[in-house]
Amino acid sequence: MTDKRRILVTAALPYANGSIHLGHMLEYIQTDIWARFQRARGHEVWFAWADDAHGTPIMLHAEKQGKTPEALIEAMHAEHLRDFDDFGLSYDNFASTHSETNRGLVERIWQGLNDGGAVSSREIEQFFDPERGMFLPDRFIRGSCPKCGAEDQYGDSCEVCGATYNPTELVEPRSVISGARPIMKTTEHFFVTLEKFRDSLKGWVRSGALQDEVANKLEEWFGERLRDWDVTRDAPYFGFAIPGHPDKFFYVWLDAPVGYLASFAEICQREGLDFEEWVRPDSPTEMHHFIGKDIIYFHCLFWPAMLEGAGLRRPTAVHAHGFLTVNGAKMSKSRGTFIKARTWLDELHPDTLRYYFAAKLGSGLADIDLNLDDFRARVNADLVGKLVNIASRSAGFIQKLGDGRLAAALPDPDLYQRFVDSHEAIAADFESRNYQFAIRRIMALADEANRYIDEHKPWVLAKEEGKSADVLAVCTQGINLFRVMMTWLAPVIPRTAAAAAEFLNTSLDDFDAIGEPLLDHALNKFKPLLRRVEPEQIERVLTASRESLAATSAPATAAAETPAKAAAKEETDMIEFPEFARVDLRVARIVKAEEVEGADKLLRLELDIGTETRQVFAGIRGHYDPAELEGRLTVMVANLAPRKMRFGLSEGMVLAASEDGGKPYLLSPDSGASPGMKVS
Repeated sequence: MTDKRRILVTAALPYANGSIHLGHMLEYIQTDIWARFQRARGHEVWFAWADDAHGTPIMLHAEKQGKTPEALIEAMHAEHLRDFDDFGLSYDNFASTHSETNRGLVERIWQGLNDGGAVSSREIEQFFDPERGMFLPDRFIRGSCPKCGAEDQYGDSCEVCGATYNPTELVEPRSVISGARPIMKTTEHFFVTLEKFRDSLKGWVRSGALQDEVANKLEEWFGERLRDWDVTRDAPYFGFAIPGHPDKFFYVWLDAPVGYLASFAEICQREGLDFEEWVRPDSPTEMHHFIGKDIIYFHCLFWPAMLEGAGLRRPTAVHAHGFLTVNGAKMSKSRGTFIKARTWLDELHPDTLRYYFAAKLGSGLADIDLNLDDFRARVNADLVGKLVNIASRSAGFIQKLGDGRLAAALPDPDLYQRFVDSHEAIAADFESRNYQFAIRRIMALADEANRYIDEHKPWVLAKEEGKSADVLAVCTQGINLFRVMMTWLAPVIPRTAAAAAEFLNTSLDDFDAIGEPLLDHALNKFKPLLRRVEPEQIERVLTASRESLAATSAPATAAAETPAKAAAKEETDMIEFPEFARVDLRVARIVKAEEVEGADKLLRLELDIGTETRQVFAGIRGHYDPAELEGRLTVMVANLAPRKMRFGLSEGMVLAASEDGGKPYLLSPDSGASPGMKVS
C-alpha cells in the first residue's frame, strides 16, 4: 500500500426543496464507492456534504405550503438523511448551508475577497415585480423570445431557437410569481472580479485537478475577459445577509460550496481534527469534489477564486460526471419523469442500483442510462447468477462435510494467486473512477471461479465414497475466491458485503487482507445474500412513480418549470374541455424541409394540409435530416394564430414529444391517413 493519505470527499449539495431522485443517487453512489474504496486501502477519509438550503425557490415553496423556510428545510433534511442511510451512503456528516458554521465561513471568505480588492459594487437595473415587491431572478421572468418570437420563454434563454439574451430583451415580459408585468428598477449589487484570478485559475485548470475534457472547456472561457460575478440578491430572500447591508443577501451559489467546508468543520469539532491544517494553501491533505457536468462553471472558476481570495487551499481535484437517463430518456423533475430514491427503496434492494451504476460509470462526462430491462438482466446474471452463486453452491457442503469449517489448505493455490494478482489493476480502476473496468475484471474472475466449481463438480464427488475431503477442498477454494471478489465489491454493494462478512466470519473492509486465504476457518450459517430482481418489482416502481405524478399533477403543474411558479394560482394551468376542443389538429404532409439561416434550432417546413400549404418553423434542426422529412406525414395545430418571426410568418405548429429538452420526436399518424384529415 502507498503512504497513508488524508482525504476530504464531497458530493454536490442536493437542493432542500424536494425529494432525492435517482439522478441524485448516481453521483452520491459514485462518491460513496470512491470514499469506501479509499478507506479500504487504509487511508483517512472524511465524506462531508450538506443540503443546499437557500434561495428564492425555497422561500416561495415554503410560503405556498404555509411554512417557514426553516421548517421546510428541516423536514427535507430529515427525508434526505433517511434516503441516504437506506442507500448505504457512508458519509461522516450531512449538514445544512443554513447553519451558523456556514455563515461564519461565508463571512470569512467574503472578508478575504474584500481585503484583497476583489469586490466592487455598482448600480444595475433589474426587473421588479410591483405586486410582490421583489426583484426577479432571470428564471422568474417569462415572455416572448426577442430572437424568434416564441412565446412563454425564460428570461435568459429560448428553448425554441436556443438564443441567449438579457431579461430586459424579452417581449411582453411577465413575472411567473404574480403574473404582473415587471418594471425596471435600480439596485446596488456587489460583484467579485474574477479577472483578478485569471492567471492562477488558468494554472490550476491545467494542474491535473480536472479531467481533460473539463479543462478544455474552461480554456474557452479564458478566451475573453472573465465577467464579474454578481453575488447579491435583494430582499426578500432566504439566505445570509451581507455584513453591513441587511437588505442585501449573498447569492445562493456563493454560500453553497462553502457548505463543503462548513460540514467538514463540524466533523473537525466533533472528532478533534485541526480544521486550519486541512484548509491552508500548502496543506498535504486532499480535497476531492464530485459534481455533475452542469455545475462545472461554479466549481472550477467561482469556487477556486473564492478560496484563493480567502487564502484557503483549492480542491485537489474536481471529478465531473454525466447525467442520468432512464430507458434512454432524460430525467426531468419538472415533467415528473423521474423515480424517487424512496420509490426505488420501497421495492428494490439498494445494492442492485449501486452495482448497476458502478457497472456503467467511467471517469469521463458520458451520460449514464438506466435501462431497466438491462438492469434486471445484469443484476440477476452478475450478482445472483455468478457471485452469490459461488457462495451458495459451496456453503452447504462445508456445513455438512466440514462441520462449517474450511479445509486447512487450498487445492489450487495458483488459481487463488491469479485472483490476488488482479488486485492492483482493480484498485487502479477504482482510484481513477473507472468503476466499469473494475466490474468487468471482477465478473471475468467470477466466471473463472464458477468454471472451477463446474469442472470439479462437488455435488457429484459428494455422492462418491471417500471423497468428502475433496469436496471440502473444492468448496474451500470456491469460498476463498468469493471472499476476494466480495472484498473488491464491498465499496460497491456494502449491504450485501456486510451479509457476506457475517457468513464468512471475517471483515471485508481491508483491501490488503486478501493476500492470505481463509484456511481452517469457521464459517457461520449461510443465508441468502441477494434475491433476483423480478419484472413485477420494476413494474411496481414505475407504477408508483406514475401514481405519484398523477397525485400531484394539478398543483405541481403550476410549479413545473420553476419552483417560483408554484406560487401562482393552480387553476391558471388547467383548461376545460370546450377550450381544448377548439384546437384544430390536422394531418399534414411535409412537402419541403430546409434549414433556416441564422437560427441554430429551426427548420422551415412547407406543410400540405389538403386544402392549402402552410409554412411552419419548427425547433427540430439537428435532430432530423431535412431531406428525410420530405414526404412524411405529421400532425399540426391548424388554427393557431400566425406568428410573425424574424425569419418569416409561422402559420401553425407541428406536434412533437420530448423529454426535458431532449431529442424531439415528430408525431405521425397511422398509415392510411392523408393530408387534411382532422385528428380527434
